[in-house]
Amino acid sequence: MKCIIVDDEPLARQGVELNAEDIDFLEIVAQFSNPVKANSWLKDNHADLMFLDIQMPALNGLEFLRGLENPPMTILTTAHSEYALSGFELNVVDYLVKPISMSRFMKAVNKALELHQLRAESNEGPSQPPKEFPKKEESKSIYIKSDRRMIRLKLDEIVMIEGMKDYVMVYTPSDRFSVAMNLKTFHARLPGDGFVRISKSNIINPIHIQEISNNHVHLPGHKVSIGRTFKDNFLDRFVREKLIERN
Repeated sequence: MKCIIVDDEPLARQGVELNAEDIDFLEIVAQFSNPVKANSWLKDNHADLMFLDIQMPALNGLEFLRGLENPPMTILTTAHSEYALSGFELNVVDYLVKPISMSRFMKAVNKALELHQLRAESNEGPSQPPKEFPKKEESKSIYIKSDRRMIRLKLDEIVMIEGMKDYVMVYTPSDRFSVAMNLKTFHARLPGDGFVRISKSNIINPIHIQEISNNHVHLPGHKVSIGRTFKDNFLDRFVREKLIERN
């Protein structure tokens, strides 16, 4: 990935550069002491990833990022942890607090590499702005924003999504994650048609069905009621054609 560094502190830029030199999939192609110079460079050049400081003279790093029409993936590098929430609202890949350890740096750039590869697999192209979910049907995983983190989930790991007014709970066999989004919007952004809504409050992944009985679906760790208005669609799409029974 082609990377740029935007930071007014020379030692901070040098630290990021030295860390990047040890990562074989990173190439630092430019460095800037202020966002204005970086903005001019980005108009005529491409970067896959930007390491961006926040508090800089003339222009705050977050203000600079908001003003970019088509920003690179961004990892914030700052001494001020209080800006973390604002950063994740701008879909940054990660938020590194100075001084940055090599282990934490590697974790952040590995996340960026996963996103970079996911875009390539989805044919979105590296110049496109970050999206919360890949839309193409062949995508095998999604990213969700939960607890100020971007978490990658394999689609076949998702057991159920439960709507709770203004947010949803996404369940896997071993964990659960809250996402600030209503159930209808979340369902619309899931790639493919492998998930089915079985009630006003529940979407399930049929590959995890263990049993259907008494208008309930049994999943690992969950027993979910089937809503009357959703029952026929659910049975027609996922059950009846696979049902072996005596005629």
